Amino acid sequence: MWKTTARRMIIMIPQILLLSILVFLLAKAMPGDALTGLLDPSIDPAALEAQRERLGLNNPWYVQYWDWFTKALQGDFGQSFRFKMPVADLIGQRMMNTVWLSLLTLVLTYLIAIPLGIISGRYHDTWADRMITGYTYLGFAAPLFIFALLMLWAFGFHFGWFPTEGSVTPGLTPGTWEHVVSKFYHILLPALSMALITTVTTVQLLRSEIIDTKQRDFIITARAKGASEARVYNRHILRNSLLPIAAFFGYEITGLIGGTVFIESIFSYPGMGQLFLSSISLRDFSVVTALVLLYGAASIIGALLSDMILSAVDPRIRIK
Repeated sequence: MWKTTARRMIIMIPQILLLSILVFLLAKAMPGDALTGLLDPSIDPAALEAQRERLGLNNPWYVQYWDWFTKALQGDFGQSFRFKMPVADLIGQRMMNTVWLSLLTLVLTYLIAIPLGIISGRYHDTWADRMITGYTYLGFAAPLFIFALLMLWAFGFHFGWFPTEGSVTPGLTPGTWEHVVSKFYHILLPALSMALITTVTTVQLLRSEIIDTKQRDFIITARAKGASEARVYNRHILRNSLLPIAAFFGYEITGLIGGTVFIESIFSYPGMGQLFLSSISLRDFSVVTALVLLYGAASIIGALLSDMILSAVDPRIRIK
């Protein structure tokens, strides 16, 4: 297992290298450059061209890429043209907000999905199963950004139960109990909005696995030996049905981090997703390339994490 894990980690190096090249080229393919739209239109074109030359924006793409990549290896992703500060510091300020939002969404997703999936699979073709299946069909059909807008309007503006923007109430001292409660209060509605949609895949997967496992020969044998129904479900059916859920755990984590892009924009939540969209609109290429590379690297690491979890929980799939 550890040899394969080390081999996979070595393979990740060229993957991330290729990803960095694609990200850089796609960013350069965007119309305009970092100076477009940020300067006074009445400025002398010669002065603007001199600024581009000073910043190296007129160099060939491979020269620009090598300069950017060598600095990125040292943790220097350049300077944000919009915020006038290092990109690494800017992302660092927003990263924890996105991480906490993703973790809370993940917790809510499994708290909702696992009970619903167990009920739907154990009592399939009953009224409870039909209601849960109907919920999952609605979840598959409803776009996340539309559902989030409805949640924001209903519980944020109409009823006023939750704040509609920000990550904490201004003026509170960091580290105090009031500050912690305020951050949780601000993060709860965005996390719940995303969890109610992302949970439907897990519910359907768990339901299908339980229904399929109930028909296996070893389950029939366990019942023939006189095992109680509770033991059959808890020790045999549920344990085997949860294996695919564990296998997708790594993908869930990285997927949620990327999925917060629209949620953060809708709820005006100051995380990496909101920073990503605003940087695209303002052509802040240094921030865009760093964030896309970060999301891509997280996806590659998530795939490795999922394989490691699956091999750990399922003795039939041991990586040698």
